Amino acid sequence: MPDQKHLFEKILQEAGCRPKVIAHCRAVTDCALEYAVRNPEINFDMVLAGAMLHDIGRSSTHTIHHAQAGADLLRRMGYPEVLARIVECHTGAGLTADECTLLGLAPRDCTPHTTEEKIVAHADNLIAGHRRVSIEDSIGSAIHLPKKARTRMYRLACDVELLCQG
Repeated sequence: MPDQKHLFEKILQEAGCRPKVIAHCRAVTDCALEYAVRNPEINFDMVLAGAMLHDIGRSSTHTIHHAQAGADLLRRMGYPEVLARIVECHTGAGLTADECTLLGLAPRDCTPHTTEEKIVAHADNLIAGHRRVSIEDSIGSAIHLPKKARTRMYRLACDVELLCQG
């Protein structure tokens, strides 16, 4: 696992991500893997890759556009669609195509559907910078997202907790 993390850190560095972003990705990965190990049906390697690369789009923007930008970058780099979707769906609890349009993003369904997508999105919600926060604190600081999206964050937290009961 440390070797894989190092490989993904190198990919983030080569894409142009700053050390602060990489530290955040490491913290999100640690959190996501805590959930992934609880359920043997979860694709552990995909959670690891998705969590480490979820903010690769911050190499080009630090706006809400970073999720779609990161997913598009991974697609151009030839990574599997399943990984690009984890990156694309990690903002809050994802965004509907209509919400994306309202926020000036490409009108895509960016809501997490697979367990791996949900775990990475939830783990990202629990990490502020590189420290763990409560889901309530995370939702409270997501005021820039539509109310429906913040409600989905709470529901996502409940869903992941149920999917990954130890």
